[in-house]
Amino acid sequence: RSHKELLLPSMPCHAKTNVMFLKTHKTASSTVLNIMFRFAERCNLTAALPADQLVHLGYPNTFLASFVEEFQAIGQNYNIMCNHLRFNRSEVQKVMATDTFYFSILRNPIRLLESSYVYYKDVVPAFRISKDVNEYLASPMKYYHPADYKQNIYARNIMWFDFGYDNNAGDNEKYIQAVLNEIEQNFHLILIADYFDESMILLKHALCWDLDDVVYFKLNSRSQDTVQTLTPKSEEQIKVWCSLDWKLYLHFNQTFWRRIEETIGLEELEKEVNYLRTRQKEIMETCLLDQEAVGKDHIKNKALLPFQSGAANILGYNLRQDLDDSTLRTCQKMVMPELQYTSYLYAIQHPHKKRKHLGLPWQWTPFQEE
Repeated sequence: RSHKELLLPSMPCHAKTNVMFLKTHKTASSTVLNIMFRFAERCNLTAALPADQLVHLGYPNTFLASFVEEFQAIGQNYNIMCNHLRFNRSEVQKVMATDTFYFSILRNPIRLLESSYVYYKDVVPAFRISKDVNEYLASPMKYYHPADYKQNIYARNIMWFDFGYDNNAGDNEKYIQAVLNEIEQNFHLILIADYFDESMILLKHALCWDLDDVVYFKLNSRSQDTVQTLTPKSEEQIKVWCSLDWKLYLHFNQTFWRRIEETIGLEELEKEVNYLRTRQKEIMETCLLDQEAVGKDHIKNKALLPFQSGAANILGYNLRQDLDDSTLRTCQKMVMPELQYTSYLYAIQHPHKKRKHLGLPWQWTPFQEE
């Protein structure tokens, strides 16, 4: 598409309904997944859900079409794909239609690594044996053993890994450029989590969706008191230790702002971000008891308790008690954590299959909507 074409007065467009979101880790992607699932439900679309008792699409193994429930029967007729997977274009294309819109999201690796450290502290060997994030970064090779490769993916270049590449590859300029080019060919849009509202407006335009399709409550975030403060030295070290992710981020942060300038313009963007925030506030006032996310011990309805990991206190929401049925359903969907939503959609799409048992305190089913 030429720049001229992009700047023409907006022609009426049709909402895209075949969409693949590569869900990266610790990048606000659970919030995006919730947006995608709500859209799928509203428009009666079919989501490519993890097969059997899986909660991810085979992650951290490289994606295969067989990881999708009923792939043999449904073939290339899925509309939405957004659960965690390690990208593998040829296999994803077996599942998604040829006109599918592909997008993903990146986050500044400095913020991302600290978040990963707290969230995966107990499961990642490199994190487990270091005292805190600054100690780990002072000499990562002391803790990061390539033999623990698969368990240590969160400890180095995790975004690079999620896109299907080797997160221990050398920092070679030619190689990095080739990967960036390939990602640009495979994906129509890369969003930036550090500018989440701006990202949602850009996504809305790219997919020709309505504002209400991208309104969200922040999901899977943690309480501020679990954040570890990085020293300036640690911040610099991340750029070297996770240099593949750092270069990935710098490149797509640039293309992100260029895309905004070419398609929406900064003035219009600011206007639409304000509309989004106003609308979000309205829905919060309608839905939420506390007007904000609360710590895990304060979530009254345990069916809405997000999965808890590591030292992070993952926040959730309490809904107001006085909602009519239809509003209640809308609000429930907006605050429904990823595992519960995956399980819920699975029960609706595959009613004859055994329910997903997520080890959650209370199974959410389509028939228990009080």
